[in-house]
Amino acid sequence: MIFITGDTHSEVNRRLSVEAFPEQKTMTKDDYVIICGDFGLVWQKEETKNEKYWLNWLAEKSFTTLFVDGNHENHERLDHMPVQRWHGGNVHFLRPGVIHLMRGQYFEDIDGCTFFSFGGARSHDIDHLLDPASSGFKDEKKRLNRNSSFYRVINETWWAREMPGGSEMDEGRRNLAAHENKVDFVLTHEAPQSLFMHYYRLQPRLAQQEDTLRNYLEELHQTIEYRYWFFGHYHDNIRFNLRDMLIYEQIVRVN
Repeated sequence: MIFITGDTHSEVNRRLSVEAFPEQKTMTKDDYVIICGDFGLVWQKEETKNEKYWLNWLAEKSFTTLFVDGNHENHERLDHMPVQRWHGGNVHFLRPGVIHLMRGQYFEDIDGCTFFSFGGARSHDIDHLLDPASSGFKDEKKRLNRNSSFYRVINETWWAREMPGGSEMDEGRRNLAAHENKVDFVLTHEAPQSLFMHYYRLQPRLAQQEDTLRNYLEELHQTIEYRYWFFGHYHDNIRFNLRDMLIYEQIVRVN
């Protein structure tokens, strides 16, 4: 069995408890739950007690957890984890049974299906981005705290690697080409540009914004053959057509 859901933002207990997800009672480690980005349990500079607790909690579940990265992950930590091969693609093992599917990877025979993964997205919640190395950092942080303003701090709560590099995009193209540009499932955090524009059709200013990752995903959207494409990021549950789905709190069985 394979189930797919959206952003968990570290609150895996709310989404994947037995009460919220009773299907797990009959699942085994050969069954999978896939999270479409913003997993949220690799966030601090080092693994915290809270992160450790919930990663161990997931590892003890009857199923295997897979996730693509979003824009609310500590990408520096992810980048420094040992890269391993799993089902034909590159992954990071956070725990046995808790696996990060790296960007641009093609995975074969996961419960009889093939998957292409490409995480990352540009944060749309950066009202203020603070640089700890700047001279006015402490004063600006105090001012924002006094005003209860939302902000993120470079390399503490925001990382430039939330957006992919060209080498990752090229690797994705090569891996797809090696499989005749055919795959069963595409798993991303961001949306292809056409789906983004459709989602924001009532907000033309947003729909017209250019984004290198969305453009790349649109290239794939138009050129590869796939059965289903799932993405998160926008905290909504929308089925655009028979193949493309924005997913958040739903947990959808796909195999």
